[in-house]
Amino acid sequence: MGSECTWASFLPTGLGCCSRSTRNSKMVSSPVVTKMQAIMQKEMVREFLAEFMSTYVMMVFGLGSVAHMVLGEKFGSYLSVNLGFGFGVTMGVHMAGNISGAHMNAALTFTNCALGRMSWKKFPVYILAIIQFSGGHLTVTGPTATAGIFATYLPEHMTLWRGFLDEVIVTGILQLCLFAIMDKENNPALQGTQALVIGILIVVIGLSLGMNTGYAMNPSRDLPPRFFTFIAGWGIQVFRARDWWWVPVVAPLLGAYLGAIVYLVFIGSSIPRRPQILENSMKYEDRRIPVLPKTMSNPPTTLTPVSVSPANRPSVRTVPPLSDSIHLEHF
Repeated sequence: MGSECTWASFLPTGLGCCSRSTRNSKMVSSPVVTKMQAIMQKEMVREFLAEFMSTYVMMVFGLGSVAHMVLGEKFGSYLSVNLGFGFGVTMGVHMAGNISGAHMNAALTFTNCALGRMSWKKFPVYILAIIQFSGGHLTVTGPTATAGIFATYLPEHMTLWRGFLDEVIVTGILQLCLFAIMDKENNPALQGTQALVIGILIVVIGLSLGMNTGYAMNPSRDLPPRFFTFIAGWGIQVFRARDWWWVPVVAPLLGAYLGAIVYLVFIGSSIPRRPQILENSMKYEDRRIPVLPKTMSNPPTTLTPVSVSPANRPSVRTVPPLSDSIHLEHF
């Protein structure tokens, strides 16, 4: 029958037959597909989608592990929650690390913008991507509470401001260690192991510092799921319970910024900046030394051995070795 449609190549074998009406849509669909492909290749769009998917992966593993601990007595534990979030972050870094940097955390995005490491115009793009994810009696507090599966809540042994300080310190340690892991001028993680090391970092923070507030460390991990529970049936109590809801939003921003400043002041400023050195200075010197050709047109001559005694040996000036490193000056 007629010619194939533009999208026929995407169909399984035997389904590429087009009618007269679909043939007319070829003129319409082709520019649309081309325009969509051009949009998808834009840097901001790619970074948005990368942050979207990496945050989704992190939340699936992390919140799933919390659900196992809360709902299944034999299927989860505090250790499993830390492992779930830790390796959820690892998978998220693998998902988007080379595209957007895999922030998955509004506090880290804010810090990178505040320190000039990322443009402020990208801040809303990252935040929008991160915020996309976030039967019976749905309770927020008490022995049968299930709202804690999705967001963090202040335990009875903590006061509001102690919890605030706890989140500042924990998020500061997170940012401090992240700078150390990625700082190429210091002792960074080996190439290709950064995602695993960051995942281990999350696990260690959870195991050592997570008991007090649930180590939210991330406005994007806490606020969107809290909105979800508000809409899904837990009600306004998710925002009223001990007035805690704003702390996981504000404290991580402050903590991440302070952690970055601490690293830059105590570690980054003390690292000497190495000058650029030619990898092979012999090649540099060889360019200034004439080299005899391998083949010579004149026939070889016989050399008569001459004895040189120490008395008549010519004086030789000491020349620095050519293999010394040559430093480049910056103008």
